[in-house]
Amino acid sequence: MKYSDFEEAMSPERMRKYVQACSGDTKRAMTLYRYNLKLSQEMFTFVSCFEVALRNRIDKQMTAQFGGDWLRDAILPKGALYYDHRVDKTRKIIEKAYNELMRSNAYSHSKLLSEMEFGVWKYMFSNVVYALMGQILLRIFPNKPISSRQQQYDNSYIFQELDYINKLRNRIAHHDPICFSRPTATIDTSYALNQYNRMMKLFQWMGLDGASLMFGLDHVNDACSKIMCL
Repeated sequence: MKYSDFEEAMSPERMRKYVQACSGDTKRAMTLYRYNLKLSQEMFTFVSCFEVALRNRIDKQMTAQFGGDWLRDAILPKGALYYDHRVDKTRKIIEKAYNELMRSNAYSHSKLLSEMEFGVWKYMFSNVVYALMGQILLRIFPNKPISSRQQQYDNSYIFQELDYINKLRNRIAHHDPICFSRPTATIDTSYALNQYNRMMKLFQWMGLDGASLMFGLDHVNDACSKIMCL
């Protein structure tokens, strides 16, 4: 495809950064755009698997503590999240999904879980929700380091780590390039690799072998190498 046609389809505004990064070489800019898409696909696959594993570990812990409909029960009258205005956003997300499932006569605990966005699981570790839900969710990370005076590996730490991953997920979903050193047009895959390493670390803290779990699916390093060698 001619660059002019490619640019018309993708928009000059979107392609400007790629062309700048490639010193005006439009053919190379098109290749970089495609390589960024490949890296985004690889990272989204990784995030998706991480999200499901995290969700399932949270669900297992909460089910053992509060029963098989704990997420629904949390938003019902007298539930943990029902009366506290500080968690209105989280409660409304759960409530909306629950009501839609009930209207369609399709409610099940597993379906309600699957309707939740990544942000709901992240906010399970915010100070307010963590306290309301019984302060038990750090148990899903049996291999996390012991806190020290210099570094606290508490719920706030986990919240921040999940926030980084959530931001990556949102960037990919909104077609934001992840092959640059923001805010510059310098080609750099360290951002993607940092989030990759963060997820691998949290897999290990959950007692999961990330490399085995992602066998045959993990091509992140190869995708990054292609970009850096372009």
